[in-house]
Amino acid sequence: MGMKIALAGNPNCGKTTLFNALTGASQHVGNWPGVTVEKKEGKLRGHGDVIIQDLPGVYSLSPYTLEEVVTRDYLVTEQPDAILNIIDASNLERNLYLTTQLMELGLPVVIALNMMDVVRRQGGSIQSSALSQALGVPVVEISALKGENCVEAALEAVRAAKSRQAAKPVTFGEDIEHALEQIGTQVSGHCQPSHNRWYAVKLFERDARTELPLGQMAKDTIEAYIKTVEDAQDDDAESIITNARYECAAKLAHAAGREGKVHKLTGSDKIDQIVTNRWLGFPIFVGVMFLVYYLSISTVGTMMTDWVNDVLFGEIIPPAVEGWLASAATPEWLNGLVLDGIVAGVGSVLGFLPQMMVLFLCLAFLEDCGYMARIAFLMDRIFRRFGLSGKSFIPMLIGTGCGVPGIMASRTIENQRDRRMTVITTTFIPCSAKLPVIALIAGALFGGAWWVGPSAYFVGVAAIICSGIILKKTRLFVGDPAPFVMELPAYHWPSLKGVLRHMWERAVAFIKKAGTVIFLAVTLIWFLQTFNFRLEMVEQNESILASIGNVLAPIFAPLGWGDWRAAVAAISGLIAKENVVGTLGVLFGFAEVAEDGVEIWGTMQQVFTPVAAYSFLVFNLLCAPCFAAIGAVRRELGGKWTLIAVGYQCLLAYMVSLCIYQFGALLTGAASFGVGTVVAIIILVVFLYLLFRPQPKPESKLRRAAVKA
Repeated sequence: MGMKIALAGNPNCGKTTLFNALTGASQHVGNWPGVTVEKKEGKLRGHGDVIIQDLPGVYSLSPYTLEEVVTRDYLVTEQPDAILNIIDASNLERNLYLTTQLMELGLPVVIALNMMDVVRRQGGSIQSSALSQALGVPVVEISALKGENCVEAALEAVRAAKSRQAAKPVTFGEDIEHALEQIGTQVSGHCQPSHNRWYAVKLFERDARTELPLGQMAKDTIEAYIKTVEDAQDDDAESIITNARYECAAKLAHAAGREGKVHKLTGSDKIDQIVTNRWLGFPIFVGVMFLVYYLSISTVGTMMTDWVNDVLFGEIIPPAVEGWLASAATPEWLNGLVLDGIVAGVGSVLGFLPQMMVLFLCLAFLEDCGYMARIAFLMDRIFRRFGLSGKSFIPMLIGTGCGVPGIMASRTIENQRDRRMTVITTTFIPCSAKLPVIALIAGALFGGAWWVGPSAYFVGVAAIICSGIILKKTRLFVGDPAPFVMELPAYHWPSLKGVLRHMWERAVAFIKKAGTVIFLAVTLIWFLQTFNFRLEMVEQNESILASIGNVLAPIFAPLGWGDWRAAVAAISGLIAKENVVGTLGVLFGFAEVAEDGVEIWGTMQQVFTPVAAYSFLVFNLLCAPCFAAIGAVRRELGGKWTLIAVGYQCLLAYMVSLCIYQFGALLTGAASFGVGTVVAIIILVVFLYLLFRPQPKPESKLRRAAVKA
């Protein structure tokens, strides 16, 4: 097994950028054993025997969130050969708090002072040699974004690992050190000698996750030493250690001679005065997301998608495949499977890949430049007014790529009620799998209207906010939102290489999905729409799928799309949301082209009116996510809460879509006042009541009030 170097640091310290610079394409992404937090590792370029392990970003090794648990457990139990501690040099003192904990693990440590280019641009400086002397470990100045000294820092960590010289822990006050020394004698023999200091500190803090096979006498002795220090300092043990760490961090930062024009606003500060402004922040956010979807769906992405659909999957691939099948004299059923099933279904999904790549590119740019962190900060201000935490928006931002990691990211929320509600509502934000559905509806039924894409995004945001208000007024979720603290990184121009890599990774993941899950799904759809129950090739309307669809169609008739093909497409989206487009591609004959060159997608206009089309879109955006995301919900919340989540999502999607169609059809004259309209009015009245009814007091407050009375 090769040498392992662990990258550890605070969130937004540039750790992932450094990891990408060190490993390039030789990366492996998986999950930590027993948990679903993403695990990244890769080989150091030019050194195949050196494994770089990217740990989740944490502020402390006293775990409250799953990321902190994973990082701590890995460092304590797995014991990498060395730790490369990445520090945001522009926030030196705060980052050094984690460093004081890493130094106690009995492992070689190397400090990488990242973002030195930002420090210099601000007119500041850091004496890295003085910091190295104060800590007793190597310190390397780097800029992960610009690739400065990245490899040098990694090689320094390799040298430290080979020397096996463990870092010396920082020291606290005399009374604390005396207590730690005595506690250390009690734990000696119960842990590795290199971990003696670590366990002594954790036992002093009364860390609940620290377990050692100590006898009752040893525990009583340890407790006596802790109480002595607590009485002397008139504080609890955990706070005493926390304060001592901050004092050490302040002394270390002072030793480094951190200088800068602190009185002068930086460029990031000036930008934040505008983009996080109480009044301008949200309109700017709306404008940014409108621009992202406008570029992806209505302009740049559409031009490339039109070429892929009309030329590649219209004039090149189908005739070529058809000619090859004819020359091979293949049977009729195989021709239908390949042309009407695989090419039509998978091709209809891949046809929207250019639009998705433009979206991925825009989101990668916003994330890497630092604006996404501001959106979370901005949404916290809005969310808290409705009883939600800004922490809930982090999973939702991640969910714009895929709902599964978005659901997993909810583990950073300490409050169990807030976490459950976040998991239930996260998938309302359109993920990349829903983009083909949005693009299809916008292009085939709204003539590429600019407003369809952005409106889909904000329908998701509105569903989250309204759900938060309503759910927070129930006993299951009532309570104050969790506090939200987040580091806002300095703005910077992302590296072109990093943004393109981010876009490419997501695109490849989508292509793999199209080649596996969607391939199997459209093949099944083709079989069901080609054969009857006696396995005879029949017309589409006499097929197995039509029989099943005709049973389901009446359920969706009040929503404006009672055609069996639309019903089947919506149900197939539970496997993977892209299947909605793939299924429609098979059922409406995407591979065929009319004589005038117009795609058969135009026949969808005979099934969907504009209002019904938007109702169909909203239903697929809000209803239960794909099976993979549902599985992630089950892993996070368990079976009971999964049923609650899926039931709520489907019910909300149905009611919102029903109201959209019934009121929209009434206003446009497409339908007259009827039973469906009455039902929609009742739903709206109940919804408004739940939205605006008074906020109940938390159960604990009610009990206290009753006791007082």
